[in-house]
Amino acid sequence: MFFRSALRTSLSAGLMVAAMASASAQVLEIATDNGPTGLDPHLITAFPSFMVVNGNIYEGLTSVDADLKINPGLAQSWNVSSDGKTYTFKLRPGVKFHDGSDMTAEDVVSSIKRVQSKEIASPLASRLSAVESASAVDPQTVELKLKEPSAALLSSLATIAIVPSEMEANKDALQKTPVGTGPFKFQEWQPNGYILLTKNENYWEQGLPKLGGLKFNIVPETATRQVGLVNGQYALLPNIDAATALQVKGKPNVKIDETMDLAYTLIGMNVSKPPFDNPKVREALNYALNRQEIVDAALFGAGVPGGPLSPALKSWALDVKEFPCYTHDPAKAQALLKEAGVSTPVAVTLKVLPRQDIKDIAQVVQEQLNNAGFKVELVNQEQGQFIQDWRNSNFDMFASINAGQPDPDEYFYRTFRTGGSTNVFKYSDAEVDQLLDRARTLQDQSARKADYDKVQRKLACSGPVAHLTYGTLFSAMRDKLQGYEVMPNRSLSTLRDATY
Repeated sequence: MFFRSALRTSLSAGLMVAAMASASAQVLEIATDNGPTGLDPHLITAFPSFMVVNGNIYEGLTSVDADLKINPGLAQSWNVSSDGKTYTFKLRPGVKFHDGSDMTAEDVVSSIKRVQSKEIASPLASRLSAVESASAVDPQTVELKLKEPSAALLSSLATIAIVPSEMEANKDALQKTPVGTGPFKFQEWQPNGYILLTKNENYWEQGLPKLGGLKFNIVPETATRQVGLVNGQYALLPNIDAATALQVKGKPNVKIDETMDLAYTLIGMNVSKPPFDNPKVREALNYALNRQEIVDAALFGAGVPGGPLSPALKSWALDVKEFPCYTHDPAKAQALLKEAGVSTPVAVTLKVLPRQDIKDIAQVVQEQLNNAGFKVELVNQEQGQFIQDWRNSNFDMFASINAGQPDPDEYFYRTFRTGGSTNVFKYSDAEVDQLLDRARTLQDQSARKADYDKVQRKLACSGPVAHLTYGTLFSAMRDKLQGYEVMPNRSLSTLRDATY
């Protein structure tokens, strides 16, 4: 009897341990509104793609934490020369790609060259424009030689995913079958259905990830996502808007986490053709906008009017009170249109990113502009077409939401520098170019801020982007989900530490 009792106790304990292990190692069910348009980390621009790959499938030499501080990533340490023009990175030992091959310095060098390649045409290329050469000193050491010091380099490298060297000239393979070093590896993509990532059993950080995988369920209907969270079908609704958060707040077994968003909503203008080739028309558009009304009506008050930099960047962002054109003044807008010599109402089309919050914002903007000398036609597009038109500068105006970055250079240089890799607006201003070129080389924070203050003041009223709002970024989840933290840059990288 004792033997049977002991055996039963032993079996019971074993089953309990197995159940606990299973509970923490299960696949996390995530619901998102849109599927990715591709999975190549050097080519993607849309949030649904970024959410899947960044920090989950792929990693950079450095990483960014929830406080926007730069930490080691695939590089465990680095040294910078006294002139700021040579960076030497020591790679972590024993890192493997998901295909089982070793990650070495050659892969890092190849990844940097891939992003810089004109044939690949990466939207990240401007972030590496200061890098003159990359070389493998030995299998675990990478040396970057810079043309000039780059204050934002370490922050930028967090966004440059390391991919296998054989992908250097391949523009297609990683879009559908990604191969990285991250805590989760790609298993399956059912278009319009789901993307399944499984646990990387060979991940370099021992004990991580704790989940068995991530399943990104593509669920366009907001109500369906909400019901699925409440009934336990889904464990996480990441990076949701205020309306969705309000709907599920207070539901049994559901919790909400929030942070100030680095991402900004915007109206982009094509300055290469009328009417937005005239800076007075761009200024008029800003005076026509009532940003607080946009926050209240489209974001349910969960946000703030915003300028070129997020208020989350406390050491960089200017208060919007610094920008005269942020005063809502339809009469001033119409006077500026008259000065610009354009016929009113100014007829323009506004292409709209297919997200509910952006659609709501676009409707408010349409009404505000139509009351101040414009005649705006909304064009709702599916995501792939919107991105294609954006890339090809095929728009008068567009309404969208873009990711912000921890360092101003990462946004400003590629977006507003003449020829920048995401300067789809065709904007060119000699003073802005000079300020951006200088600010990225300075090591003194106060000197950099002085230059970026000038850039913000210039861009706010006559630049090609009317920055609208910075929202409160919410994630709704089952209360069993522990260890996941909302990131201001919308990355889901903290899921590697999560349990469920």
